[in-house]
Amino acid sequence: MGETPVDADTMMGTELLGLRRRRPEVTGTVLAGTDGLLISSDLPATDATHLAALAAASFGLGHRVADTAGRGEFRESVVRTSAGAVVTYPVGSNALLTLVAEGTADLEALHTDARAVARRAGSVLDARRRIGATPVPETHAPLATHPPGRPLPRRHPHHSWRRPPV
Repeated sequence: MGETPVDADTMMGTELLGLRRRRPEVTGTVLAGTDGLLISSDLPATDATHLAALAAASFGLGHRVADTAGRGEFRESVVRTSAGAVVTYPVGSNALLTLVAEGTADLEALHTDARAVARRAGSVLDARRRIGATPVPETHAPLATHPPGRPLPRRHPHHSWRRPPV
């Protein structure tokens, strides 16, 4: 008989719940695609959406810096604040796990635990290819350029984007 397939949502819920039980200093989690789209979270919806987008930007920048510096593969992005830390880990090839932790957090122990969760979750999510996020861009790909002598495209004067509340 074949094995029952693991439901990615159930597995992620179980992994994140286990992480939160083992690490009470973690006050929030966000799982997002590398494109910044929210997959799941236990934070308020507005905060989670913004954090997912910021985590993707941080990951892209961190990935590029690590590659440019030639110091190995990107492992995590850490933002230390006066009240704690926000840490983002890659989960497979298309997702990111962001943890919000209190200032009392032992980051080395948290890294060990969170990396293991990210590895297990990444293998399940990659196998399912269900996320729909864009893959990490090739770091050696050339940046977009604008041909000299041609005018820059004009911005539409009536934009609808507004800065999110801080």
